[in-house]
Amino acid sequence: MSNGIDFSSYSALAFRRDGHILHVTFNRPDTLNAFDETMESEFERFLIDIPGDQETRVIVLTGAGRAFSAGGDANQMQVAIDNPPFMYFSAVRAKRLVMLLLDIPQPIIAKVNGPAMGLGCTLALFSDLIYAANHAKIADPHVRVGYAAGDGGAVIWPQLIGYARAKEYLLTGDVLTGEEAAAIGLINHAVPAEQLDAVVDAMAQKLAQGARRAIQWTKATVNIGLKQLAASIMDAGMAYETLASRTEDHAEAVSAFRAKRSPHFTGN
Repeated sequence: MSNGIDFSSYSALAFRRDGHILHVTFNRPDTLNAFDETMESEFERFLIDIPGDQETRVIVLTGAGRAFSAGGDANQMQVAIDNPPFMYFSAVRAKRLVMLLLDIPQPIIAKVNGPAMGLGCTLALFSDLIYAANHAKIADPHVRVGYAAGDGGAVIWPQLIGYARAKEYLLTGDVLTGEEAAAIGLINHAVPAEQLDAVVDAMAQKLAQGARRAIQWTKATVNIGLKQLAASIMDAGMAYETLASRTEDHAEAVSAFRAKRSPHFTGN
């Protein structure tokens, strides 16, 4: 499209340009856009490349099909159980994704068209503006798969809704609708699904037509605090998540998910 970025080289992400607005779509609809190795690596590559794209002033991030992103891929979780060193690399990448997301100059609008879970939820909440369909389901259910909420949820939820409410949702993994999330300030706005595209497009155009450098530098200033928090919290968070990946409860949760049954946790 511009500046040497070969968007055709991506398979798990899809792109569409509308003037100075770049629409980026998680493109694994058959898995509800769950993050496997390919999508993680491609999204990281995109975040590294896009700051140099002078044509892009605003990014709209969404998911193909009926989900924004279901978060972690169960098959990839099983790989980490069978091959523990895999988790070491994954832990480092999780922090890198969040830091890159906070660091890119262009404002990002998350268009949450359906379920945003786990890592998918984290990436939406670390975006600059978050719009959701009323029916969209939003949650960080790490604990429901025997994980610590280490990949960013422990950083961003308390900043958006306060510690008491954040702990309620992070310790239970309970699900909010888009409408409920907007009501408590977790996201900016929730609208009927049929209005979501138009509402997001209007805001994207407003930002794209604004003073580019002023908008970018305001984002950079606001994000200083979030970057400091992420830098200080996520190493511990991902270390705890890595420890949790070796527990019996996590193995049981992954086994239950793949067998489409309810897990039975023993606390081990």
